[in-house]
Amino acid sequence: MQRATMACTKCFCPPGDNSSSAGQRSFLGFTSFSIRDLLRSKEPHVSLSLRTMDGVNEVGEVKVSRLQMEGESETPPGHKCPALCDSLHTSVHDKENSPMMRAVLCAQVCKVYRFQTEDQRWLLVREQMSETPLSFSLPKQLLSALIREHTNRVQQVKELGDLSPHWDGLRHDVVNHCSNLIGCYQDTLAELDKLSASSCFKSSSSKSDKHLQFVPTNLHSQRMEVTDPDGRGVWYEVITFGAPADHHQSFKHGGLRRLLSKRTNHRDSSISYSQDESSRARELLASVARLQPLVFGHAEELLSVSLELNAARLQQVLDGLVQQTEQFVHALKDELVKSALLAIHYQSSAGSSHVHSNGLICDIVADSQEGPDARRRDSEYDEEEWDRAWANVAMSLNCIIAMGDRLQGREDRPQELTSSEQQEAAGDTNSQSSASSSVSSASSWQEQLLPLVVTLRDCVREAVGKARAAMTFVVLQGAVATTVAQGPAHVVQRRHAVFSQALSAVVCGFMLKLFGGLEDPEFLQQLHSVGVLVQFEGLLSTYGDEVGMLEDMEVGLEDLSRVAFTVTEAKTEQPDDLLPTLSGAWGSLVVEVPLPPETFGPLPRELKEGRLIRVHPVLFNIGINQQQSLAERFGDSSLQERANQRSCERLRVYCNTVRDTLPELAGIQSLSDLLSSLDRSVETKKRKNVEVLWIAASVCRKVNGVRLTSCKSAKDRTAMSVTLEQCVLLRERHTLSQQHFSTALDCMRRDGCRMENVQKNVGSRKFAFSGVQLLTFPKLYRPPDGSFG
Repeated sequence: MQRATMACTKCFCPPGDNSSSAGQRSFLGFTSFSIRDLLRSKEPHVSLSLRTMDGVNEVGEVKVSRLQMEGESETPPGHKCPALCDSLHTSVHDKENSPMMRAVLCAQVCKVYRFQTEDQRWLLVREQMSETPLSFSLPKQLLSALIREHTNRVQQVKELGDLSPHWDGLRHDVVNHCSNLIGCYQDTLAELDKLSASSCFKSSSSKSDKHLQFVPTNLHSQRMEVTDPDGRGVWYEVITFGAPADHHQSFKHGGLRRLLSKRTNHRDSSISYSQDESSRARELLASVARLQPLVFGHAEELLSVSLELNAARLQQVLDGLVQQTEQFVHALKDELVKSALLAIHYQSSAGSSHVHSNGLICDIVADSQEGPDARRRDSEYDEEEWDRAWANVAMSLNCIIAMGDRLQGREDRPQELTSSEQQEAAGDTNSQSSASSSVSSASSWQEQLLPLVVTLRDCVREAVGKARAAMTFVVLQGAVATTVAQGPAHVVQRRHAVFSQALSAVVCGFMLKLFGGLEDPEFLQQLHSVGVLVQFEGLLSTYGDEVGMLEDMEVGLEDLSRVAFTVTEAKTEQPDDLLPTLSGAWGSLVVEVPLPPETFGPLPRELKEGRLIRVHPVLFNIGINQQQSLAERFGDSSLQERANQRSCERLRVYCNTVRDTLPELAGIQSLSDLLSSLDRSVETKKRKNVEVLWIAASVCRKVNGVRLTSCKSAKDRTAMSVTLEQCVLLRERHTLSQQHFSTALDCMRRDGCRMENVQKNVGSRKFAFSGVQLLTFPKLYRPPDGSFG
């Protein structure tokens, strides 16, 4: 049942001081009551006792009255209010208490308002702020995935066997790099396991905590349900959280954008291989390791069987040798081997490494006494050399097959002989036994096969050595290149932590968007055919530490473009079975969102078959505080300008794709005007041009995107933004009366959910602004008097 909480304050103004800012508010007490009981009550009001925050002492009494709606006096008693109550209760009970919502949202705070429309009717507005268990569950899953990934990388390079000092040193660097990350992530995961059992919220005061690096700060869903006078309800949501940034490592040397640009400038031009190529290389190494002993074993068995002078047995073993050798040759005929050998020889020409026949990659020390012709010969590489290596294996096998036929007397003879011909052949063999003793004796059979088997072994060893060297080069070079590209361990850890914070917020927003659109076929088609837009609104300044936060945030959001969602069928409706799960590796992570069977069944075929839903992130940032005033006058806002310009271009590309793919989508044709207005606003050199944020949010909602809003801790500036957005939606989509706009805005800021957010973060019901600071804020982002200090 929906309950309302009322907080009562008193206002004190010094005598003779009539200024509005002179009022001071102090907390008296609180009470709660059932809206359902109030609306169903025969009396127009109820009397309630006020209690202190600990609920122990009564400090007074308050009377709550039910506002009479138009036409209520003309309707039968008890008719209108129960209808309104049932409308509110149904939406709360059916939607908010569904298993899917209970799995994603927790610790809800609700406020209910009634505002008058332009035609003197009433809007019922329900504001809800909720925590989410995803704040901890997704960072823990990401940490586990990263631990597995780096553990596998260590195992892969350790399995490469003997290497030259140079390459062994590189392997040592990779192992140390990965082991450092594994240790840090295991410690962090252990600490999160202790906390997540009792909490799903990280307060703004904990944003620098080392063990909470991966957890988003102050993550909440901010939702508003509007029920119009006709009883129709609609939901709006925005995800609020502190800007994804690594406060633990601080911003002395900047954020990720600056740190990674330094790495890019110093990165060498060494060859790198993709994850798929590294996987293929490991598979080929495993195949070679498995097939070489089998080939050698059959070859040894062939020599042993040759002493038996048993043609049938000899042929049986020979067939096994042929089968295993053909598999061996087939495994080696991979273009990746040839290209890797070519790369090794190119590096050899630069004096870095050389491949020995045993597969060992060794250093080359340039000999100053050698002439240029000799060095040129050493650096030349015949691209057909590898083809000859495995072809030699095939030819040596053919020689063994031919010798086997000869030993069995089958050379140049038809495969099948009549019985008389077989007797004649046997007679000829007996009469010429002395002449052919070299063929018919057991020792002679082995002597004939031995040099051919030795040749086969040598050819196999040579091919194995080259293949092993090539694939070792691919695996190790891939590991080294990945390590070098990511940078030092502290930079990698920072990037992973920032990404984790952003991912948790996006997954929460996507799941709410999905749950709200399950009955919209156009939205579901948009998901699997185009993907989902994720629009971040930033309120960070471009001055001081917040520059580093913005640099962190920008890179973290770009990493989100390599994430995809997929929808799966849940086993049960238990909350644990409805939580999203993370799979894949860094750079190709997939978030699986489970739905109950009855919800999963009606989905489009593409989604049920596991079609990936791509993420398209954009970031629009406008600093609004006093620090931004300093940046605009004495500093540099180019970071903000570049980020907004890039996002504007990406947003246009996404919207054009949606328009081309789904031309019938509601409101899609009006996007061109909005995008043109956004272009002009981004290009306009105007201080604190918050119109950029308003237009970007409008575009996002038109294309069913996920909205997220951030400042440093999502407490104060974020509160001003989301309450403004809620009131603008009421005015533009639900005809909130213009004369009541400011009243509604002040009401939401003074007594709404965001004030509860301040209370739970810092223990005070005051926004952290001073009067002087607010003079630099855009007017619509200033809280009412008495709500800050």
